Amino acid sequence: MELAAKKRLQLYAGRSHPQLATDITAHLGVELGDAKLQTFANGEIKCQLSESVRGSDVFIIQSHCVPINESIMEMLIMIDAASRGSAKRITAVCPYYGYSRQDRKAEGREPISAKLIANMLVTAGANRMVSVDLHSPQIQGFFDKPVDHLVAMPVMLEYLREHGGDDLVIVSPDAGRIKVAERYAQHLQADLAFVYKTRPKGKVSTVEAREVIGDVSGRRCVLIDDMIDTAGTMSAAGDLLKSRGATEVLAMATHGILSGPAIDRLKNSAIERVVITDTVPLPPEKEIDKIEVLSVAKIIAAAIEAVFDDTSVSELFGGENYS
Repeated sequence: MELAAKKRLQLYAGRSHPQLATDITAHLGVELGDAKLQTFANGEIKCQLSESVRGSDVFIIQSHCVPINESIMEMLIMIDAASRGSAKRITAVCPYYGYSRQDRKAEGREPISAKLIANMLVTAGANRMVSVDLHSPQIQGFFDKPVDHLVAMPVMLEYLREHGGDDLVIVSPDAGRIKVAERYAQHLQADLAFVYKTRPKGKVSTVEAREVIGDVSGRRCVLIDDMIDTAGTMSAAGDLLKSRGATEVLAMATHGILSGPAIDRLKNSAIERVVITDTVPLPPEKEIDKIEVLSVAKIIAAAIEAVFDDTSVSELFGGENYS
């Protein structure tokens, strides 16, 4: 007796960013499953998947955004529910991967929290992880399971080709992002510069932009980074570029965390435009005229489709998502 195996794709989403999940399913042409999530009075989270997932390829979408610890815990519970429901394969889709900046020990007696999150996802039952613009590509090595690292570069480049104008200089806000900025510069046939910055020892979310390496005088500058959190790095770099003669400063980042003083800093900085993506939601109170949001739903949907069909994800980016 022979039975033909029938693959089944099922998508579920946590409560951290429902709009992105809806946009992803729209591109895939499938319905979002009902996870029946609720929070008890004491803060505990309950999940009950509304239909059978036995033998299914299950994708659980959850961006690790505010409240970040609750978002992560909710995702773990959803993965566990799918695992105990006998899903054939479970993929954790984390548009923004929480704790990604804690990817090494910078000082003694510190944790490597990004590795801890990876362990927790795998222990809960995840067989694969998909994320967009990890703070450090080496985080992929924290997983003993396959990781698909997506990049927002295609939508960023499309925006710059349409709105960037001529005589662009791509600027890395610190030495750590030079390689990424160089790829943008190559695609746009633009010049490259970077900002030398320092962080006072022992101080969190405090940076000092010291100098610009490269010719920016009389040029339109585009700052490229993976995230804007408190906007200290971006605002300091933007002000420095202006003081060095830049005619216009545009800031671009995949993850618009925008916590604490970020909005006030951006409002008062020399940066004319801030372009982010929708990997994390932008609350109404943070919507200011300077900020534009691009969607990465199509990129994530294409990756989910490739994983489900067992085809190459890296080919979607010409292999540029692993460097």
